[in-house]
Amino acid sequence: MPDRSQASLSPRPVSAGAPGTAPNMDAEQPAVEFRDIDIAYGKFVAVRDFSLSIRKGSFVTLLGPSGCGKTTILRSIAGLVDISGGQIMIDGRRVDDVPIYKRNIGLVFQSYALFPHKSVFDNVAFGLKYRNVPKPEIARRVGQALDMVRLPGSEKKLPSQLSGGQQQRIALARAIVFEPQVLLLDEPLSALDANMREEMRVEIKKIQKATGITAIFVTHDQEEALSMSDRIVVMNAGSVEQIGTPEEVYERPATAFVADFLGKANMLAGTVSRSDGQIAVTLAAGQTVHVTSPRPLAPGSKVTVVVRSQKLSVGPAAGGNRLSGRVVSTSYLGGSAIYEIDFGGKTSIRANAPINGRIVREGEIIEVGFDPSGCVLLDENGQRIS
Repeated sequence: MPDRSQASLSPRPVSAGAPGTAPNMDAEQPAVEFRDIDIAYGKFVAVRDFSLSIRKGSFVTLLGPSGCGKTTILRSIAGLVDISGGQIMIDGRRVDDVPIYKRNIGLVFQSYALFPHKSVFDNVAFGLKYRNVPKPEIARRVGQALDMVRLPGSEKKLPSQLSGGQQQRIALARAIVFEPQVLLLDEPLSALDANMREEMRVEIKKIQKATGITAIFVTHDQEEALSMSDRIVVMNAGSVEQIGTPEEVYERPATAFVADFLGKANMLAGTVSRSDGQIAVTLAAGQTVHVTSPRPLAPGSKVTVVVRSQKLSVGPAAGGNRLSGRVVSTSYLGGSAIYEIDFGGKTSIRANAPINGRIVREGEIIEVGFDPSGCVLLDENGQRIS
């Protein structure tokens, strides 16, 4: 067995397919596997039949609303929650029956969880001391970790002398300094202000890429998930709704839940009135829109047209499908504005459009348009038609 005390924080080789990385001989071996995981508390089932394979060196986000099971999944791989069924594998080794202290896992929590009475050095060095790493090597690794999180020279400070963002950087340094097999991040940015959250997103992703560590990130913030992830696992009520790249889950939501949760898409219910190349859908208020469909649909079929607010153009030059309605609210965002538009009291649309000359005010009648190919069709059960 190699002497881990001689290891450094140098980049690790990762498997083929992880963005921005080179292939290696272990390309077929997932870093982490969840196999048919169930987690129950008495009669309450928190997670049901959860399966996921994570490539080495990738950044995977578990995304969903509060109570969907994402943190429970994260805690299960750390050994903080017992599973009721299934298996958890790390690098091909089953770990769900392995004690917590024998799992080589790095953890970063929302609350930082730093020791308030210990210096920055002692906080970062804690895991190394526990592993009996020699003192000179501890000093070297702590210094390297602090350089990586851009806090060199802070070894003697106490956590109380640091800002919230700096404390989170120290928590990250502590989690990566002993070179864990997997880095777990449980909503680590939610306690920070908006500017610091954005800065830390970039920092965490840079560090993850630099080290090549496999990271599993938990958040309910869709912007964090879209901007940081190689893959996103959208969860709802203890089950997986969709797994894919940020582009896939955003542009082609698999279910009504994903479409609504990730970006609050416009969901236009209607009935198929014609199917001849494009699908004609008659909406509740009587308007007809055309949508590109992967296959013909029977007239009379109940469907939902999903269109993102950013894909709607506002004004007389709007192309493709055109709908005319009354603006019921306007929200100014600087370079763009969000318009809530009502169509006959039975259908409404949210458009996020650039400001071209002037802001459209409440009460005005405007025309919005969208391309037939820029939509997704859901069937009457809320499943994407493919």
